[in-house]
Amino acid sequence: MVTEMAKKNDIVRLTSKQIKAKLKRGEDRTDWKKIDAMSGAALEASIKADPDDVEGEPDWTQAVMGIPPRKEHINIRIDADVLAWFRSRGKGYQSMMNNVLRAFVQTREVLADKPARAKK
Repeated sequence: MVTEMAKKNDIVRLTSKQIKAKLKRGEDRTDWKKIDAMSGAALEASIKADPDDVEGEPDWTQAVMGIPPRKEHINIRIDADVLAWFRSRGKGYQSMMNNVLRAFVQTREVLADKPARAKK
């Protein structure tokens, strides 16, 4: 079993000069002949088969312009099952919790701005 530390130790960092020198020596693992022989249609098919390729324009309707507000460090008590659910989502679960709280606050602000409905 390979640990995370072992994986991180396999990373080699090179400067741009070192990379250029390796390319000059032919230490390139890219199959350039295969790439040069690829047709435009094959390239398009390869791109469409890529699950990470985002088709179309991104949805900018939820984009927020500007610098995000400063975060504050707090200690908070959360129900164990709620915390477990967020943690099960992986890295960034605290940001996800913040986003859920932000969405809640924003809906309440919108509701507070609407005039109260007249009772019938």
